[in-house]
Amino acid sequence: MLGYFGPAGTFTHQALQTVTQDEARPYPTVPAALDAVRTGEVEAALVPIENSVEGGVSATLDALADGERLMIIREVLLPVQFGLYVRPGTDLADVRRVLTHPHAAAQTRGWLAANVPQATVTEGGSTAAAAAEVANPGSQWDAAVCAAVAGEMYGLVPAASGIADNEAAVTRFVLVGHQGAPSERTGADKTTLVAYMHENRPGALLEILQQFSLRGVDLCRIESRPTKTQLGSYCFSIDAEGHVLDERMGEALRGLHRVCQDVVFLGSYPRADEVPAEVPYGASDGEYRLATDWLGTLRATGRD
Repeated sequence: MLGYFGPAGTFTHQALQTVTQDEARPYPTVPAALDAVRTGEVEAALVPIENSVEGGVSATLDALADGERLMIIREVLLPVQFGLYVRPGTDLADVRRVLTHPHAAAQTRGWLAANVPQATVTEGGSTAAAAAEVANPGSQWDAAVCAAVAGEMYGLVPAASGIADNEAAVTRFVLVGHQGAPSERTGADKTTLVAYMHENRPGALLEILQQFSLRGVDLCRIESRPTKTQLGSYCFSIDAEGHVLDERMGEALRGLHRVCQDVVFLGSYPRADEVPAEVPYGASDGEYRLATDWLGTLRATGRD
């Protein structure tokens, strides 16, 4: 059985349905969903990790970096479409109090200000929980900003649809399981890791970034996160193009291991968008192998 950051009716639940139609278990928080994997309650769990508008999901980044090691198996990309859902019989002009999740509020703030300027927006819980609360006939809230799946689940109707300020907004989810051998390379892969500096000093981040750039590895995402040990102490959560079995990625990881206090490998897996990595001149597997053979011959015979 799989788990997911719930409750039912959230975007995570909707994303999970693209992975499996089997019954899955919801968890109230991202750490709870990942801990369920660690304890064996579920085989794997789907959690949000990044949004094109709000950036990284800190709860996921931190829960992956801490505790027993887990591994990302695959990723899912889901376009984020919000609606303003109300009880039947409620008009847009009647909306005075709106309930939603903080990320949903941030992504619809402009539309709400322009179309329901009289409404007060309260942030908390999930979008699905907001829909459930609004569905209560005695609720103090008039409307919920949520996904269509949540509105329909709780018998609400749309006072307005497509209310996101950025119509191209996408949320990225990752399916996380136990550590194991990475999946086979596809040529369109991504590797996720967390790099911990030895100490905060001038050039420390540059030293980490050079391990990738010198080997022709492009980064898809890099974010600093506090290590929670002392003020000013940070680690770096990184997504890089390529697979751990790629020669250039292997060399980059070896370089990181040399210059970092710790490197947490969180998996190599296929990209959901199936975009192949652009490998610069001198960074292909064949070119790395030729260079290795050349050096071996040089060391053994002194001849190039």
